[in-house]
Amino acid sequence: MRRPFLLLSILIPFFAIILTYYKPDILQILTTYTGTTILTLTTHLTSLTTNPNITTPSHMNTAKTTMSRTLHHAKITPHLSSTRGHSDHGWLNTYHSFSFANWYHPSYTSFGSLRVLNEDRVKPQSGFPTHPHRDFEIFSYILSGELTHRDSMLTKGAEGDNVSPDQFYRMKRGDIQFTTGGTGIAHSEFNEHRRDTVHFLQIWALPWKRGLKPRYHTRHFSEEDKRKGFVTILSPLKGGVDATAEQEAKAEAVVEGTIPIHADFLMGAGIITGGDKFEWIVGGRGNVTEQNKRKVFVHLPMTKGGKASIRLDGRDDAVLKEGDGAFIEGVNKGDKLWVESVGEVEAEVVVLDTA
Repeated sequence: MRRPFLLLSILIPFFAIILTYYKPDILQILTTYTGTTILTLTTHLTSLTTNPNITTPSHMNTAKTTMSRTLHHAKITPHLSSTRGHSDHGWLNTYHSFSFANWYHPSYTSFGSLRVLNEDRVKPQSGFPTHPHRDFEIFSYILSGELTHRDSMLTKGAEGDNVSPDQFYRMKRGDIQFTTGGTGIAHSEFNEHRRDTVHFLQIWALPWKRGLKPRYHTRHFSEEDKRKGFVTILSPLKGGVDATAEQEAKAEAVVEGTIPIHADFLMGAGIITGGDKFEWIVGGRGNVTEQNKRKVFVHLPMTKGGKASIRLDGRDDAVLKEGDGAFIEGVNKGDKLWVESVGEVEAEVVVLDTA
């Protein structure tokens, strides 16, 4: 008689642990393949695991979080705000996620096609005077305030109703201004507002070939859409690296409604309410990008006074605070990256997806 009780004393803790994680599957197996004694035990254990007065141990919660990962094969390395380059020039307060100007860090020189990510604040009545760009894809993402773009061929005071956005555009929150530097282009970016500081991201990507025809694009992406999920902002030019002159002239992106970029590159943005999570499909939905093996950089801008925070792929060691970024490596086209807002307030998140 002692042996059954000895057996049960061993089995009870074993099944309790198993049921904690795999309760539905184990119950089905036990119901199908075991006798009355084990079924009685199962019923008792089920009541324990579903009782709201019994708290799951913290180490078991951690195990569940680990099991919720979808990118088991991916490496996620946070790039903390404190490790960025920083310069305060008075009129310009700037943070560099990658080596830029006088700041150099051997670990942060580029990431795939991504070369520059600066988070800038420019005071009123100041800015970047006319300056050239060449052989880079450059885009400014406005977070608050306004930034005025002028092509070098347009002098201040010559603006009018017939001036195209390529020549003159006053960008506000939700706008993005994109420049293909190509063989050479010059423009100015100035905060002409009398009172408000402009806060924006300036991002540079390496194009798939040099000597492209210079071009501007300016577009607005609505706040409402960004609250529904990640909105794709940039996608590769139709025709790719071998695009014809006609395709270059049409300047159509692979993803309709996005700005075309001369790179195997996507940019997305979303505004995630606290407790919610958005899904980013690596490489885009469908046949959008070329390379299967990809890298993703996620950035959380400093927009909420330090109250916003996100968690990547359900990992407790991949929680980002404002100003932080993260390198995500070892991912493939079609993989799903979940970004969860875990701070006190909503989080505006930028995703840069590159080959």
